[in-house]
Amino acid sequence: MNVQPIKQRFGIIGSSPLLDRAIEIAAQVAPTDLTVLITGESGSGKEAMPQIIHAYSSRKHGPYIAVNCGAIPEGTIDSELFGHEKGSFTGAHEARKGYFEVANGGTIFLDEVGELPLTTQVRLLRVLETGEFIRVGSSKAQKTNVRVVAATNVNMMQAIQRATFREDLYYRLNTVPIHVPSLRERKEDVYLLFRKFASDSAERYKMPPIQLTPEAQRVIAEYRWPGNVRQLRNITEQISVIEQKREIDVATLRRYLPDEGSLLPAVVGRANGPADNINERDLVFKFLYDMKSDLNALKEQVQALTHGQPLPAPVAVAPRYRDELMLPVPGAPAGTVSIRMPGEVDDHEDVEHTEVEESLSLEDKEKELIRKALAKHRGKRKKAAQELGISERTLYRKIKEWDIK
Repeated sequence: MNVQPIKQRFGIIGSSPLLDRAIEIAAQVAPTDLTVLITGESGSGKEAMPQIIHAYSSRKHGPYIAVNCGAIPEGTIDSELFGHEKGSFTGAHEARKGYFEVANGGTIFLDEVGELPLTTQVRLLRVLETGEFIRVGSSKAQKTNVRVVAATNVNMMQAIQRATFREDLYYRLNTVPIHVPSLRERKEDVYLLFRKFASDSAERYKMPPIQLTPEAQRVIAEYRWPGNVRQLRNITEQISVIEQKREIDVATLRRYLPDEGSLLPAVVGRANGPADNINERDLVFKFLYDMKSDLNALKEQVQALTHGQPLPAPVAVAPRYRDELMLPVPGAPAGTVSIRMPGEVDDHEDVEHTEVEESLSLEDKEKELIRKALAKHRGKRKKAAQELGISERTLYRKIKEWDIK
């Protein structure tokens, strides 16, 4: 199948076989009414696939509605999707149609479907299986004829194991899966995208387009691009506006590429991925494991100093958390360091050794992490959520649930 006309129509740049395959599946499934689940990392361009499916379907003259499920508060998402009756809740001064009612005869795109609350998932499953929905505050079922296309950057099997997503809904949505490759999976497209974004910026800001030296081209091709196409576009625009020179060398380019080591730590036993793909429970367990190891090592050193014994052999470790302090270990080889968490005492200070039973409650540790992240970012929930590797909506729910100030 020739996908080039589709790329031109929707402004898709790239020649990667993985990308072509995703477009080909979208075009082939479009004439049917099968439900489609699009997976891929944040910023990889998943939003183009439902547009292709709608444009090449028999519903192309019907409405197309895109809904970001992660951006709608949990208390109002049922009303947004399925509508509500007058007086069904405080502030419902009149009846309102939901997206499934408005999109009747067309296509609805549910982006970030993995963020839906479990109660909403039950309602969605009923729509998919019977074509029926009930407005909030009503007892009357209504029919709708809607094609559902969903997308997520969440590992759905892990979400099912954590009981945050219904298994039956997953298999109902995943009738036809489409995977949109990340930018590092199609390195041959990175420079093509860079040139396109540079040209767009030059046209928008009335300036000559920037170009990369051959060495700089190799650097952007090998960079990991955790933010995918969105990150590449933003960095290209930054360079276009800020730099006076139109030819960008490696040294200049590296000033705009975030240090990959500044990302959140990868979870043990899993391949490195974008920070927003690290699930919160794995992060908490990793934190507990590392903190316990550090505390045990610290106790051994304090006991040895207290009894005048030689210190245990130091172990070289790498920093895992941004708030840790790296301290040299006396008598150890050059470059060997120990880790001291904020608020901990130095091994060589005169201290009274007291055994304190450590709380291993998962809930307590989650609260502690959330408080630290909020304090670090001065109450800015969006940045705190990014630091923790969870969605802003999940953070808001936990703050409300645990009454975190």
